[in-house]
Parts: sequence; structure tokens; C-alpha cells
Amino acid sequence: MKHWKSESLRLYLVTDNALSKGRTLTDVVTAAVAGGVTCVQLREKNLSSRDFLAQALAIQSVLANTQVPLVINDRIDIALACGADGVHLGQSDLPVAQARRLLPAHVFIGWSVETLADVARAHSLPVDYLGVSPVFATPTKTDTQTPWGLDGLRLARQATALPLVAIGGIHMGNAHEVLQAGADGLAVVSAICSADDPRHAAAQLQALSQAHFQEVH
Repeated sequence: MKHWKSESLRLYLVTDNALSKGRTLTDVVTAAVAGGVTCVQLREKNLSSRDFLAQALAIQSVLANTQVPLVINDRIDIALACGADGVHLGQSDLPVAQARRLLPAHVFIGWSVETLADVARAHSLPVDYLGVSPVFATPTKTDTQTPWGLDGLRLARQATALPLVAIGGIHMGNAHEVLQAGADGLAVVSAICSADDPRHAAAQLQALSQAHFQEVH
């Protein structure tokens, strides 16, 4: 069990095996963590339960001697089976209140928000952070609403005190603007998974993030 804190969200890798250029997810995660990733979410929509659990355990072993939490996307059963540190739920996943009842108290919950109405609803739910999704249009998230954009992200920031993780089309070219608009963390998929050098890509984003938070504090 790792002690979760909002700083764990600052550089948040969301896995995608299809974007990893033939590398194993464990290789990508190992490199990304060496580069400074602070949280890893395993998101695999097309694996069987057995294979999903095997992948979760493999990544958990990579993270074992780090302070980087493992988050499981959607699957409460997999999170329980592998002893994950957190879960992330979307609008069509198991309702947050039911998930909270099933999970141990120390397991944190993230929830994807697609509209300001979702942000408002979050105030009455047992969630620990919100995933603002998607900030920009992206091929890795095709089942979501209209992109928030930077203005939408600013409105979400004004509407809640919960930590906000921005996801969707984020890369070195726009990450600083996303942080300035109020995100507490950058969630990236292809910017690291598809990079020629995932460690270097993570290190660049980590340095940008660190510089931003040193400036604001």
C-alpha cells in the first residue's frame, strides 16, 4: 500500500498497449517511471480478465520499490485482485458510490468528468480526484463528449477544489498551457507510450511540470 497524495497525480501515465510500438507495457512503464512518471493507470479495454490481472501484477512488480501508485481503469475486480492503490471510473462504469463500498478505504478513486454538470455532481460523491476528459480531441479517447479546451478546463477549476487531472491530446507543446489553466496533473497516453524514448519523454514532461509548480508555490 502506498500513501496517496495529490502530488502523485502530476505526471500520470495511462497505458495503451496498441500505441507502445511493439514494446511490452512493463518496458514502457519501467522507462517512464525512470523518467519521472508519478502515477500509472492500467487501461486495457480488450483483455480477458485473466490477462488483465496478469498485466496488472506485472506492472505492480515494476512499481514495487517506488512511490508510484498503480491505478486500474474501470475494473474493480482487477483492482481488488491485485491490491491496486487506486481505480479510475468513467461515466459508464460502475457508479462511484457502489465502487467506494466495495473498495478498501485506502484505495483512492478518480472519476472522469465530461461536463460542468459532472463536476457539480462530484461534490456529492466519494471521489478523490477528477479526470477532465478530453481537454483536446484525441484518437485515444473516441467515446467522450466535446473537448473541454483550455477555457473549459479553467471553468472546471473554478467549480471544484478537487484535484484535476487533464487528459486528452496533451504533449510537450501544450502541457504548460494546461497546467496554467488549472490542472493539478497531466495524464498522457501517446506522448509517452508512442515516444521513441519513453524515459526521455517522461523526463521532459516531469521537468516542465516541476518548473510550473515551483513557480506557483
